[in-house]
Amino acid sequence: MLVRDTGDSVEMPRFELPKGLREGSVVRVPFGLQNRPDWSRAVLDKEEEERRRKEAQRTLDEMKRSDPGGDITL
Repeated sequence: MLVRDTGDSVEMPRFELPKGLREGSVVRVPFGLQNRPDWSRAVLDKEEEERRRKEAQRTLDEMKRSDPGGDITL
């Protein structure tokens, strides 16, 4: 399953995706005829993947710093 930046998801057969794809990968897909994705030209964007990974880590670190610990009371 792929998730677009908009949050929408798309299911694709694995054989149509670039090699090396894994959870958290960012794939750039150009649009071709009839404004449809051209999966044959899809490429992995390692720089964007790393940027997003670092941003997620910063968010987790912030949450850990502000967590008082202990049990949660509902």
